[in-house]
Amino acid sequence: MGKPTGFLEYQRRVNPSVEPLERIKDFAEFHPALDQKERTCQAARCMDCGVPFCQSGTLFGGMYSGCPLHNLIPEWNDEIFHGNWREALTRLCKTNNFPEFTGRVCPALCEAACTCGMNGEAVTVNNNELAIIENGFANGWMAPRIPAVRSGKKVAVVGSGPSGLTAADQLNHRGHSVTVVERESRPGGLLMFGIPNMKLDKTVVERRIALMEAEGVTFRTGVNVGVDITAQALLEEYDAVVLCCGSKTPRDLKAPGREAQGVHFAVDYLTAATKKIIGETEDFAITAQGKDVVIVGGGDTGNDCVGTAIRQGCASVTQLEMMACPPLERTESNPWPQWPKVLKTDYGQQEAIARFGHDPRIYQTTVKEIRMDEGGNICGIQTVRLEWKDGTLTQVPGSEEEIQCQLLLIAAGFIGCQSYVAEAFDIPRDSRGNLLTENYRVGSTKIFAAGDCRRGQSLVVWGIAEGRACAREVDAYLMDYTNML
Repeated sequence: MGKPTGFLEYQRRVNPSVEPLERIKDFAEFHPALDQKERTCQAARCMDCGVPFCQSGTLFGGMYSGCPLHNLIPEWNDEIFHGNWREALTRLCKTNNFPEFTGRVCPALCEAACTCGMNGEAVTVNNNELAIIENGFANGWMAPRIPAVRSGKKVAVVGSGPSGLTAADQLNHRGHSVTVVERESRPGGLLMFGIPNMKLDKTVVERRIALMEAEGVTFRTGVNVGVDITAQALLEEYDAVVLCCGSKTPRDLKAPGREAQGVHFAVDYLTAATKKIIGETEDFAITAQGKDVVIVGGGDTGNDCVGTAIRQGCASVTQLEMMACPPLERTESNPWPQWPKVLKTDYGQQEAIARFGHDPRIYQTTVKEIRMDEGGNICGIQTVRLEWKDGTLTQVPGSEEEIQCQLLLIAAGFIGCQSYVAEAFDIPRDSRGNLLTENYRVGSTKIFAAGDCRRGQSLVVWGIAEGRACAREVDAYLMDYTNML
């Protein structure tokens, strides 16, 4: 693919980053793109490997490595190298409905499985993908593709996150009439309100929504299915209903003092920040300004809270992680092409190090008790160390410490879709709170489900994969066959 000796001649270069102390001054994206000449060199690093694990999307060692969408990565890298950007766009969009989202927020499972990364550094697949789609928009190639023929079938998609938008996009291009019902004020789900603006600028989401509307998709916002409209009303009006309502039940913190003012779920905090940034509120409904902030959770959402708190002007930030610190390099038990279980210092932690002089993360630690002042406001927390004992995490006696805290954010993950949605449609759930389906369909009904509400909290790229797979099943149900990819 591309230049046979490219991986030997060129070094990996990712899109640069604005320096941490500069980028924390606003909520703007901070990864300017490389020029096309350098991007060509990066595409040339793609090897002519016999088995491109990058596009495999396969379980290795109990974790997925490689693209779940099975993106045709070597093909569009070859097109970039030869300057065929429009052809690269065609190959990319064949498997990925929204490369502008995955190119910004995906952790790049593809790069973890890149053959070039076995003994060196992986190809910049994620950056190359983003360059292709942004070049497509810049050149006017992402024009509306309006179906020439309509099937006469009507589909309602409940929820407009990654899986919902994907299912709607696929079914609309197939010729079905699609209405997306969203309870929030704007479409996009977690893309709009859950992911901070510095990772995914909201104009990028709005640009895609506008394109889908031009192609015939209808969006109804501010409508909460199960509250503002009944499930029965949807089922009577539409030939199929697709539930893509996400995994929105946050895992709570069980500690004395949980009722204190100033304790919030991360999703509420990040949503409030976005609403201020896009102009829906005059000020931040929840702010870290001048406060000592503690975040419970060491994942991506916790990191997003770190970056947001710093931009709001927090006095300090601490991130508590229950698990031990990962190793700096792969261990012998974690070989390529498995997902690398190594320490990752993300943008929020980088900014905390630059702003406060140290990594905000404290490992093997959790909140034991929340302290309140006389007014019921949080004023501090007591932490405790954790250790594995007989296969379970247990508290270490005598390891308690006091930390000042006026804002505590819980970013401990999610435990399934919200119960009222399942109850409204009378859908059983599994032990993790996810909707039970068979091939994305609920029994013999005309109800389907996809995304986090079906598989549990996951990545944007998995939401897109779920939406595509579900759309095929819906199409087969409506038409008695399907030719969708």
